[in-house]
Amino acid sequence: MSGRRRRSNIGRSTVNARRLKIFSTSNKMVDTDNLTAVLYGINDLRLEQRPIPEPKDDEVLLKMEVVGICGSDVHYLVHGRIGPFVVEKPMVIGHEAAGTVAKVGKNVKDLKEGDRVAIEPGVGCRKCNYCREGRYNLCRDMAFCATPPFDGNLARYYVHAADFCFKLPDHVSLEEGALLEPLSVGVHACKRGNVGIGDTVLVLGAGPIGLVTLLTAKAFGASKVIIMDLVQSRLDTAKDLGADYTVLADSKASEEDTIQKIIDTLGCQPTKSIDCVGFEMTTRVAIQSTRTGGMVVLVGLAQPNVNFPLSDLLLREVDVRGVFRYVNDYPTALEMVATGKVNVKPLITHNFKMEDTLSAFHTSRTGEGNAIKVLIHANPEWGK
Repeated sequence: MSGRRRRSNIGRSTVNARRLKIFSTSNKMVDTDNLTAVLYGINDLRLEQRPIPEPKDDEVLLKMEVVGICGSDVHYLVHGRIGPFVVEKPMVIGHEAAGTVAKVGKNVKDLKEGDRVAIEPGVGCRKCNYCREGRYNLCRDMAFCATPPFDGNLARYYVHAADFCFKLPDHVSLEEGALLEPLSVGVHACKRGNVGIGDTVLVLGAGPIGLVTLLTAKAFGASKVIIMDLVQSRLDTAKDLGADYTVLADSKASEEDTIQKIIDTLGCQPTKSIDCVGFEMTTRVAIQSTRTGGMVVLVGLAQPNVNFPLSDLLLREVDVRGVFRYVNDYPTALEMVATGKVNVKPLITHNFKMEDTLSAFHTSRTGEGNAIKVLIHANPEWGK
C-alpha cells in the first residue's frame, strides 16, 4: 500500500445490499447474497458482494451471525498496518465472530448443518514444531482472520477449519460466542501470569481487553483486582463488572506518583500485574508496582520498544512474560461463559446491521456513546 492518504469511504457503501436469490439447475433456491466488508486501504472500507465460498473437506461453510469490532480492526482501518502486518491488497475485515453451520466438508464429523459455533480465527500449519508442541499461536505460517495477507470473516458467508469452530450450548447466545475471542485473550494472559486463588492483580487499561482480563482474573480466584484507566466511564464499567478498586490515571502525573497511587489505593503491592495498554509508562508502572518475586504480563503493544527498569527484574526477581493472542484457550473461555462464571454481555454497548458496517466502525473508532464492544449482525434477518 502506498504511503499517500486515500479518500475516505467511511460513511458510505459501494454496493446495493439488496438480497438476491437464483434457482439452480435442480430448481432449488440458492442464496447469492454474500455482502462482505473489505478494507482497501487507509480509511477506505467498502461493502461489496463476493461469491459464496465452498468448504474444503475439513472445513465448514458458515452463515455468519455476529462479528465484533476489535481494536486491531480499527487500527488497520486508520493506519493500514500493525507492526509488520501491512494491508497491501484488499482484505476482508473482522475476526471476533460466531455463525451457523450451513454446509460441512466431507471429512467433518463433529459438526452438522444448523450448529451454532464460535470461531477461533487463527489456524496454524499443524506441521511445525510450535504447532506439534501445542503452541500454534506462535506458528510462523499462522492464517489469522483479518491479518494480512489473510481475509477475515465480516461477511454473510465464510469458510473456516471445522476443528477451530466450537459448538455453542443452547443457552449461550451467538453474541456471547463472538465475545469468546477477546475473552480468550484475557484467559491466556491470566494463564501466562499463573493468576490464582489469593492473588492481588493490577490491570492497566479498562478497554475491552482490560475488562475481559478483569473478569478472567476474578474467575480464576484472584482475591483483589485493581484496574487503572484514563477514562472514568470505563472505570465505572469495571466496577460494575467486579473490580475491587479503580484508579483514574492522570496523564500528567509522574511515574512515581502513579505507582504510589496504585499502592495506596490497594494497600499493598500487587502480586501480578497485567499491562493491557503497552505504552512505555504503563509497562514501567506495571513492573515497578509489582511486589518482589511477582510477575508482570504484557498484553498491549502500543510501542515496539520501551525502556525497562532492569534493576527491578534482576534485584527483585520480577518476572515478565509476553502474550500473543491465545492458544488452547477457547474451551476455557466457553466453559466460563456457559457455567456463568463470567458474564460478557455487559460489554456489548452497540449493535448494527451488516448494511450499517461503516457506521459501526465510526462508533468503535470514535468511542461515541461510551462504546466498549460494538457488534455487527451479518444475518439480514436480524432485527426483523
